[in-house]
Amino acid sequence: MSYLPLTENDRRDMFETLGISSFEELVRSIPASLRGVKLDIPEGLSELELQALLERLGRKNLTTRDCLSFLGGGSYDHFIPAAVSQIISRNEFYTAYTPYQPEASQGTLQAIFEYQSFMTELTGLDVSNASHYDGATSLAEAALLALRQTDRATVLVARSVHPHYREVLNTYLKGTPFRAVEVATLADGRLDRADFESKLGPQTACAVVQSPNFFGVIEDLDGMSDRLHAAGSLLVMVCHPLALAVMKSPGEWGADLAVGEGQPLGIPMNYGGPYLGYFSAARSLIRRMPGRLAGMTLDSEGRRAFCLTLQAREQHIRRERAASNICTNQALCALAACVYMTLLGKEGVREAAEMNVDRAHTLREKIAGVKGFSVGTNLPVFNEFVVRSSKPFAEVDKKLRAANILPGIDLGAFYPELRDHFLVCATETKTAQDLDRFVEALKQC
Repeated sequence: MSYLPLTENDRRDMFETLGISSFEELVRSIPASLRGVKLDIPEGLSELELQALLERLGRKNLTTRDCLSFLGGGSYDHFIPAAVSQIISRNEFYTAYTPYQPEASQGTLQAIFEYQSFMTELTGLDVSNASHYDGATSLAEAALLALRQTDRATVLVARSVHPHYREVLNTYLKGTPFRAVEVATLADGRLDRADFESKLGPQTACAVVQSPNFFGVIEDLDGMSDRLHAAGSLLVMVCHPLALAVMKSPGEWGADLAVGEGQPLGIPMNYGGPYLGYFSAARSLIRRMPGRLAGMTLDSEGRRAFCLTLQAREQHIRRERAASNICTNQALCALAACVYMTLLGKEGVREAAEMNVDRAHTLREKIAGVKGFSVGTNLPVFNEFVVRSSKPFAEVDKKLRAANILPGIDLGAFYPELRDHFLVCATETKTAQDLDRFVEALKQC
C-alpha cells in the first residue's frame, strides 16, 4: 500500500482552515534570502542505482574482515555466533520499546531479567540494572551514586582508567560542587598505591579503578576495598566483562559497584556504537541504582511474572529525588549480550576468555624478541598490552597499514609521556598465522 502523507484535498482543507491560499503565503513572513536557498541535492535514483551507490560507498570502509586488526582500547573484535543476530532480529525483540505495560511485555522483561542475572554472575555482585548507553556512561552514573550515597564531594580516578571514560566523568561533574582527582599510574601501567593513599581523604566518595586497565594490565587490588570502606568510601571497578570469566570478580575484590562496556558480549564493533553499558551493585545500594531494573514476581494467579521494579527515575518520582534522568537503556544490545552468553554457556564464555589470554601472552612474547620493540612481560594481561617502539609510531603505523595490518592504538594521543608506545590487542579471532604475520611485519619496520 502506498504511503501518501498528504493528498491535494488534505492540503486544500488545511489551507482553508488557516485562511490562506498556498504554502508560499504561509511562509511569506520568512525573508526571501532564506526561502530562496537552493540545496545541492542530486537527482533521485532508482533502487538499483541506489544499491550500486551504497555498495561503492561501503567499499571505502575498512573492516576487520578486510585487514588484520590489533585494535582494542574499548572496542574489540570478538567472534559472534550467527544465531545472535538472527534471534535479536525477531520482530517481537527488534521493534520492542519500553516495557511499561508488563502484561504486554513479558518476553522483553524476561530477557532483561536474564541479562541482569548473567551480569550479576560475572561481576559477583548482588544486582544489575537493565544497562546504560555505554561503559563511560555507566562509570559516570556509578560516581554520581557514590557521591549521593556518601554525601561527599571527591571521586578518585586512576589515570589508567580509559581516557574517554574519564572525559565523560569530568563532563558530568562540570559545573557541580563535585570533582574528580586523578591517581597516578606507575611506569609499568599499574595503579600507584602510594599516590592513592596520599589522596584518600574525608571527602572521598569513591575510588574508580579499571582492571584490566587501559594498558591491559590486570591490577592487584588486595586490601583496597578494606582501606576504602574503613574511610567511609566505595570502590568502583571498571572491567572487561569477558575477562571476568577467568579473573577475580569485582565482588571477590570487595567492590561496591562494577561497570563497563558490554560490547565484547556479542555486539559488533559498529563504528563505535550503539554499545552497552553494564552496571552492577551491592544489595545495599539497590535503592540508589539508576536506570531500569526488571524483577521476577508472581501474578494474581500465582504464576511467574516479570515487571519493572524499584524505578527511582524522574518519570516515576520527583525529579530532584531521581537517581538519574537517563531513561533509555540499550535493551536490544542487552538482549544480544544475553543471547551471546546463553549460546556459549558458562564453559564457552570461559573458554573464549582463556583464548584471549593465550593469544595476548603468546603475541607479547613474540614481540619481545623483535629488534626495535620492547614489552613488559612480568605483569598479567587479558588481551591487550603496551609495546614501545624505538622508531616513531607514525612510521610503524604507516608501514603496517600498507601491509593491510592495523598495529594498535597510539598511546601518545592520550598520554604525552607514552610517545611512540602503542596498545596491541589480540582476541580469540586471531590465529597463530595471524600473530606470526604481525610479528614478521614488525621485523620489517
